[in-house]
Amino acid sequence: MADTVLYEVSDGLATITLNRPEAMNALNIETKVALRDAVRSAGADGAVRAVLLTAAGERAFCVGQDLKEHIGLLASDRETGEGRTMSTVREHYNPIVRALVEAPKPVVAAVNGVAAGAGFGFALAADYRIVAETAAFNTSFAGVALTADSGVSWTLPRVVGPGRACDLLLFPRSIDAQEAYALGIANRVVPAAELRAEAERTARKLAEGPTVAYAALKEAMAYGLSHSLSETLEKEDELQTRAGASEDHGIAVRAFVDKEKPKYLGR
Repeated sequence: MADTVLYEVSDGLATITLNRPEAMNALNIETKVALRDAVRSAGADGAVRAVLLTAAGERAFCVGQDLKEHIGLLASDRETGEGRTMSTVREHYNPIVRALVEAPKPVVAAVNGVAAGAGFGFALAADYRIVAETAAFNTSFAGVALTADSGVSWTLPRVVGPGRACDLLLFPRSIDAQEAYALGIANRVVPAAELRAEAERTARKLAEGPTVAYAALKEAMAYGLSHSLSETLEKEDELQTRAGASEDHGIAVRAFVDKEKPKYLGR
């Protein structure tokens, strides 16, 4: 894996770190490939029970597409007529967002600085966002004459509502951490110096939790947003049956009766 993305697994927690602080963690091809592979690995690894997505440096979580590289690719496309530059949406952004959203385990994003464009999209694809009080968000797409990608047209309306999403997409602007909290983009805002420790504490708590139940909760919420009440109730029945058959459910019930703290196995 390229050193532009760091990947580490410890005690059930996979930590994925964007590692181009000198470029504000902008997404060149090398970084997108490495991030895609890391997120897929975390989702497929049965030893991983939670994922922490973060970034190196203090200025940026991720400012989206590396426009310096992008300009060169556009020029090459004009010369060759291949038009491959925008295939990055299909080859990189879409797989990354699917892997984050569909991971059968909770994903925590620790947003340490500016999250713009696809960086905003990746943060929104996480299940829980802990944000430094110095961080900011920006959709950015319309500002460079592009439409939304990295799942933003799906995630943003669900987080802030269609009206606010339209406003933020048509009129890109910087959203500070406090406004992000008010809009529901940030689940928690903490001092910048405390971000990493707080995010790790939260992610490790999830890594020690009932992984099968967390996966079912993610699936239930995604399903319920696009299906009828009747269909959602049937899905809840299916998922509750699955969760009820897990070892962790038995552990939780016994611990409750014995007035002890459960020690989950993640299965």
